Amino acid sequence: IGLPGMSKSGLSFRHKIGVVTVQGIITESLEITEQLEDFGRDDKIRAVVVRIESPGGGVVPSQEIHDAILSLKRHKKVVASMGSVAASGGYLIACAADWIVASPGTITGSLSAVMHYANVEGLMKKLGLQAFVVKSGRYKDIGSPTRMMTPEEKAILQGVVDDSCAQFVEVIQKNRKIPADRLMEITDGRIFTGRQAKTLGLVDELGGFDLAVRKAGRLAGLKEKPDIVFPPERSAGFWELLRTSLSGVMSGSGL
Repeated sequence: IGLPGMSKSGLSFRHKIGVVTVQGIITESLEITEQLEDFGRDDKIRAVVVRIESPGGGVVPSQEIHDAILSLKRHKKVVASMGSVAASGGYLIACAADWIVASPGTITGSLSAVMHYANVEGLMKKLGLQAFVVKSGRYKDIGSPTRMMTPEEKAILQGVVDDSCAQFVEVIQKNRKIPADRLMEITDGRIFTGRQAKTLGLVDELGGFDLAVRKAGRLAGLKEKPDIVFPPERSAGFWELLRTSLSGVMSGSGL
C-alpha cells in the first residue's frame, strides 16, 4: 500500500523524489541516516522529502538525523513535510531542510529540552524496602529513584538540560534566521499549530504531503510530476529489537 504516484519498480523513466519517514518517538537514527545516504547516492533521486510524524525523542539521534540532512543538502534539495505532530526533536530535524511545509493543524514547537526522573522512596518505605548503593563517584547514582535528589545534583542536571536547549536554539537560529530576542520568547516548551508556526517563521508554507512533493520537484528544477520512491523495507534483527525495547525504558534527556 502506498501513496498516489509511488513508484513500485525501477521501470519508470520519470525523475524521482525520495521519501524518508521519521515516525514515533526518536530513539535511534541509524536506519534513517542510512536511507538519506542511499538517496544521496542515487542519481535517479532528484530531491528528498522528509515526512515527520514525531513528538520528539532523544537529543543525540535527533541531532544525527539533522546532520545527515545537512550533508544531503550539499547535493540535493530537501523538503520537510510535517504531519499531525512534528515537535521538539521532530522540529529539530525539520529545520535542517531547505523548506518546511506544515498543515495548518500540525502540532509543532515544544522547543526546549527535558529530563524525567521518578522518586519511589516513600512507596518503598511503606512496603518495608530499603535500597543500598555502592559507588566510587559522588554523583554516580545521580537521579536515583530510591532517594531525593540533592540541590547540588539538581543544579548539575539543570545545567545539562540548559545546555541541550541552548544547542537546540542555536540550530534553529542558524537555520531559520529568527532574531535571537524573538526566538527566546518561544523556546519555552510551548506548542503551536502549523498556522501559528508559519506566522512565527518556524515553517515556510502551509500544506500537506502532496504540496511538499511538488515543492521538492520545483526546487530540483523538475517540470513534470515526479515519481515517489520509498526506501525498501527491511526486517529488524533480534539485537535491534532488543535495543529498541531497552531504549524505551531508559530515562534521560530528550527534545
